[in-house]
Amino acid sequence: METDKKLKAVIIDDEADSIEALQWELEYYSEEVEVIATFSSPEAALATLPNLSVDMVFLDIEMPVLNGFDLLQRLEKIDFEVVFTTAYDEFAIKAIKVNALDYLLKPVDETELRKVLRKAREQQSGSDTQRQLEQLFTYLQKQRPGFPSIALPTMEGLEFVEADEILRCQSNSNYTYIYLTNNESFLVSRTLKEVEGLLAGHHFCRVHHSHVVNLKYVRRYLKGKGGELIMKDGTTVPVSRSRKEGLLKLF
Repeated sequence: METDKKLKAVIIDDEADSIEALQWELEYYSEEVEVIATFSSPEAALATLPNLSVDMVFLDIEMPVLNGFDLLQRLEKIDFEVVFTTAYDEFAIKAIKVNALDYLLKPVDETELRKVLRKAREQQSGSDTQRQLEQLFTYLQKQRPGFPSIALPTMEGLEFVEADEILRCQSNSNYTYIYLTNNESFLVSRTLKEVEGLLAGHHFCRVHHSHVVNLKYVRRYLKGKGGELIMKDGTTVPVSRSRKEGLLKLF
């Protein structure tokens, strides 16, 4: 990497406050960094990143719908340094350390930030990143076989279920019904959007404004304006026209 030019950086985080704080720290603590773009939507970042000339990306791990790991796996080419940012995911931090990648804990510490920037300056952009990320994803698959338990808040407390126990989710105003593969169901005190975020990265898909399904348990698709899905338990789930194309691309 040339030493006489600024590092072009991108920040991806679903929390606007986190973006603002990190951007301020980058500009305050280092004259060598220029933040050329920020994204609060991982989907928007995925669509735009391939068209940007960037040296490093600060990437939040915990984001709804598409988390940081998922986003990277969908990029065809990674020719920039990646710095993960996270507030609490101990498992992810261990995985990142094992595979010699960089991370920053929120709130970001000045000393750690300077270390990350110095390392990025010293090594050629993206030289080993692609290989290290491939090793990271392999490590994650080995260390976390199947699906981890997810804590879903109910009126009584927390319900702990594994992702592959969940058949589908259905909106009920500010609450969500969770339907399990054993024919049990319960109501959680979260909106469908919030539940969708909790299930990010676990083979779930939003097929309608009121429905999220586990793609593992879709048995049939019936044609129509949007169409319908027949689930493993025989229930029918509507598909909205706006989500039909994206859904069918997953099969």
